[in-house]
Amino acid sequence: MMIEAAGSAPTLAALAADGSPLGSAARWAVELLTAPALPADEALAPRFVPAFLARHPRGLASTLAGWRAQGPFTVAEYQPVAHKGWVVLADPAGTRHTLSLTLDSNGLIRVLALQPETVVPEVRSWPELEDALRTDGVEHSFLAARLTPAGPVVLHETAADRPRPTGSAYKLYVLRALLGAVERGEVAWDDEVTVRPELRSLPTGDMQDLPDGTRVTVRETAHKMIAMSDNTAADLIADLVGREAVEDSLADSGHHDPALLRPFLSSREVFELGWGDARLRERWAAGDEAARRELLREIARPLTVRGSDLGATVHRLGLDWHMTAYDALRVLDRLREDGDRDASGTVEEIMTTYPGVSVDRERWPRVYFKAGSSPGVMMFCWLLQDRAQDAYVVVLQQAADEQKPIGDGLFLRGLGARVIESGLLTRPAGDVR
Repeated sequence: MMIEAAGSAPTLAALAADGSPLGSAARWAVELLTAPALPADEALAPRFVPAFLARHPRGLASTLAGWRAQGPFTVAEYQPVAHKGWVVLADPAGTRHTLSLTLDSNGLIRVLALQPETVVPEVRSWPELEDALRTDGVEHSFLAARLTPAGPVVLHETAADRPRPTGSAYKLYVLRALLGAVERGEVAWDDEVTVRPELRSLPTGDMQDLPDGTRVTVRETAHKMIAMSDNTAADLIADLVGREAVEDSLADSGHHDPALLRPFLSSREVFELGWGDARLRERWAAGDEAARRELLREIARPLTVRGSDLGATVHRLGLDWHMTAYDALRVLDRLREDGDRDASGTVEEIMTTYPGVSVDRERWPRVYFKAGSSPGVMMFCWLLQDRAQDAYVVVLQQAADEQKPIGDGLFLRGLGARVIESGLLTRPAGDVR
């Protein structure tokens, strides 16, 4: 199974019982693939965000018809996690497929995809995890550790001190810069940011679709930055607090070498430099920090790159946010301290809304999660705290010269779920079952 809740096998009954917007959307999508007839495009369109429709200029019906031709399907499993869901469907030959959905903040479908099921092996030991992580052409890092007052106790690590690109995990530093501004009284959660053309980025997220001049509270923007990994939200928050404040948060959050992330890039800047005019990449690669800062001033304009322009990897040019697995551990631990200190509960609400995978809340009542990706980059990290207040961190990172060997992240996400639910984190030292 791709992602599995401990001790359960969610089925059609679970899908039918899910009364959330995600459950409603998942049932509707499954019915599209199993109903006797397919609705016309004009009946389908209101369920989707405009950006999804724009990616299907020939209409949705033709895509759905191709999917339906592989059926008829039966529902084998259903896994909802906040605004994302996965439905495993079996075709007449018994071959399993995964229908993936992602909703925007209004309950509209932003992502709908059908693909062969990603099979994730069981993980009962650290050697089994390492066997699963080994992929030709892919570098990986892993860290599992228990947090103690004396420092982290490492349970297992692989290249955990090697800086790797991390995609959207950088938003943890932006959040900590914001929290500092809030604690100093410089910003309030109910203050507002304004969507402007020069701060509009590309998905993930949905704030890039808001009209110019739209005002959104800092609280909602920060929530979308983490829970939905909204790139425009992150750029709005980074603009609010300033690049220098975000750079200061690197050292405050325990990054091992803050110079690796200076100047600290916004998502819009990475898109513009990485997949815009090739001369920009040449100047970035050749420039020192001062030259790179000047280049960023020159491209302080509306984004010229479209999502369809993304393809080649650029992280080896420094066009990403490089962290070690230990850096991820430290920033998550600092956020845990921030959450403990925040009487408003805002930090906790932001960090726990989306746990990334289905987690046993009886076992892990507190879960912080952040993922990150870009071409050739995949990263997942969790902080989990049990009822005894013992906390653990799990970090998985992958980097490659192209995206194909990494895939869409379902495999790496699934391995994270396996580790969390395996008992390896809490297994007594020396127990190597």
